[in-house]
Amino acid sequence: MSDADKARNKAQEVQGKVKEKAGQAVDDPYLEAEGKTDQAAGSLKQAGEKVKDALP
Repeated sequence: MSDADKARNKAQEVQGKVKEKAGQAVDDPYLEAEGKTDQAAGSLKQAGEKVKDALP
């Protein structure tokens, strides 16, 4: 996994956390759900890259 991919995936997770917290703060369930989706997507991408790294 390249460092750029790691950073991009981590940034997506962090962005998702920010959206989720902002959605909670302003009582916007759609923004909160979008944040959770972004977090999940970033985590899945990282998991996929880790699998690629583990293969010879």
